[in-house]
Amino acid sequence: MSRLDWPALMRVGLRGLRLEPEVFWALTPAELQIMLGDPAQSGPLLSTGLEALMAAYPDNDDKDDGNDG
Repeated sequence: MSRLDWPALMRVGLRGLRLEPEVFWALTPAELQIMLGDPAQSGPLLSTGLEALMAAYPDNDDKDDGNDG
């Protein structure tokens, strides 16, 4: 199992990306990878990923979303 280099990640997040500490610590590893431009995270959303998102956040046309438009 590889260990994370927390001092380096903190330097990149807090100094390089200029994130507030609260924002840095609230990020998931995947979000941090995307912000750092990790090419492994920049690929297309596969159908299984899309299906999982659709199941987690279904469209509810009959539910009032609070918009009056």
